[in-house]
Amino acid sequence: MKESSRLANLASTRYVELVTRTTHSVLESRGDTPQQLRWAVFHRHMEEIPAALRSYVSKVAEHAYKITDEDVDALKRAGYSEDAIFELTASAALGAAVTRLEKGLIALHESRP
Repeated sequence: MKESSRLANLASTRYVELVTRTTHSVLESRGDTPQQLRWAVFHRHMEEIPAALRSYVSKVAEHAYKITDEDVDALKRAGYSEDAIFELTASAALGAAVTRLEKGLIALHESRP
């Protein structure tokens, strides 16, 4: 439970349980993609992510509004089902969201006297 311990270390307990439950639901539920791959996508461990997914994962995490039908079609042509694409998209988006939450909490924590 790395996510909850990082959040707890920032002295924020308000969302720890919700973030932890959501993270584990998205990454560890049954699905079309292996849990290990979803965790790698969440953490953006690019060396563990197949080459065909890397740019998509980065794009979702950094510029989700730029995702196009062509991006999704390219993954379909690479053999990924719509369910797999959804799971990987959710994993990348959640990873980016948790990272942003942590950075925001760090900034708040460091700004306190």
